[in-house]
Amino acid sequence: MRKQLRSSYVAVLTAVMILGSTLANAKSKYACDEPQPADLCNAANTCGSDSKPCVVDIRKSGYGASVKPGIPNAKSNQFFCVKAGTSVVWSTSSKNGGFSVSFGTDSPFTPDDPILGGGSKPVSVKAQTPGCYKYDAGAFYSGAVYGMSGGSKPELVILP
Repeated sequence: MRKQLRSSYVAVLTAVMILGSTLANAKSKYACDEPQPADLCNAANTCGSDSKPCVVDIRKSGYGASVKPGIPNAKSNQFFCVKAGTSVVWSTSSKNGGFSVSFGTDSPFTPDDPILGGGSKPVSVKAQTPGCYKYDAGAFYSGAVYGMSGGSKPELVILP
């Protein structure tokens, strides 16, 4: 009996150690929560260049906002990267639509004001401060009964 108890104890202890190790190595659902978010940047998720701006399309999607960087095969609200010095053009392809983007007090762009624009008013800013940023994005249609969509919390990395 004692041998079975000891064997059960060892099995439970091993399972707890494996689970603890797995949880400690689990990746966060947010890139900015990773130890080195810039290491997640590659050619497939980097937008724009020194000579070509990164164009980001913000649209109302259900009750939220959909943010799509100008990257081939980009998904809505995907994490993306931009090199410092790159111009980023925030815009919407929605007719009669508007959008807002806010980084709070830590905007990586110049000028560092909230970004407000619309279908006929894209807003161009320059990426300045390297780091990983979560931001609020919202979209709306002119004259919509329920106004602005709920915000989304996409992320981007400004590379040095």
